[in-house]
Amino acid sequence: MQLPALLPTTVVGSYPQPDWLVDRALLRSRTVPRVRASEIWRVPAALLEAAQDDATLLAIRDMERAGIDIITDGEIRRESYSNRFALSVDGIDVDNPAEVVGRTGRRTQVPRIVGPIRRRGPVELRDLAFLRRNTKRPVKVTLPGPFTMTQQACDEFYGDAAEAALAYAAAVNEEARALKAAGADVIQLDEPWMEERPDAAWRYALAALNRALAGIPGPTVVHVCFGYAAIVHDKPAAYAVLPLLADCIAGQISIEAAQPGLDLGVLRDLSAKTILLGVLDLGRESVESAEEVAARIRRGLEHVDAARLIPAPDCGMKYLPRDRAFGKLRALADGAAIVRAELAGSAAISRAAPCG
Repeated sequence: MQLPALLPTTVVGSYPQPDWLVDRALLRSRTVPRVRASEIWRVPAALLEAAQDDATLLAIRDMERAGIDIITDGEIRRESYSNRFALSVDGIDVDNPAEVVGRTGRRTQVPRIVGPIRRRGPVELRDLAFLRRNTKRPVKVTLPGPFTMTQQACDEFYGDAAEAALAYAAAVNEEARALKAAGADVIQLDEPWMEERPDAAWRYALAALNRALAGIPGPTVVHVCFGYAAIVHDKPAAYAVLPLLADCIAGQISIEAAQPGLDLGVLRDLSAKTILLGVLDLGRESVESAEEVAARIRRGLEHVDAARLIPAPDCGMKYLPRDRAFGKLRALADGAAIVRAELAGSAAISRAAPCG
């Protein structure tokens, strides 16, 4: 599939898992899982992989039917965006978790780092192979970022958060290289905790990010946000870490803007980056109209050239009802098409204008 020349649409990562696959009420009642959360799956372990494959096909087809240009597998096989990879590496004790205060102020269980962090083997390669077999569209694979995984663990080995983050980064880099070699078009690292812990992020997140993305060809993305809309309701209208990301080696930065009403003037700090601009408010129960989405895209174009803008949801869609998520994605695709047509019309008028 050929991407539109301007304003290709994408998703941030996750899509709603079906009610027959996970206990969505249980999922919503707890903090985002950092350790294993096998109790959320409704399907017996012997049948779980096949059930996850079926649900992943639903997510792929929904994104295609909605008209999204660059898709993911919906992260259907994950209990959270981060724990599947974070619990797969060596050096982690997942059976005897620690407790910390999470970003919502609630206590949550986290894995303990008890030895050297190393990638044990492939984690998402099968997921990518399944996605590639079942779509002709460009595909993106998401991985939790090294800074965020460091914040979501209790370090009892390194004694230095920056060193732990670099160890996570090396493991992420190995996985990302394998995913690119297997056909991933885009690699995205999710770093929501950079905004939650900006002081620490300014000290060592950039070095970890650059280590994680070193040598990865093609488009790379860093996603930063204020948290899932279903969990974090009051969000600031400004980021603390965007200037930092201007110096990371990722070519694309993904931000949420719709729900927090972000002042898009901050994008001047990222003038060399392509921006994945959040134009879907995932905290809003109603589905945006295509024209509302188009208006948000136009506001983005006041600060970012059209060649550097990719319309997207604010964040992952995991906690939304499936019908609402699909409706919002369709509005995203239709809104981008409206603005694309406007840009094409303006270009045609410009070409036709007489000289002198």
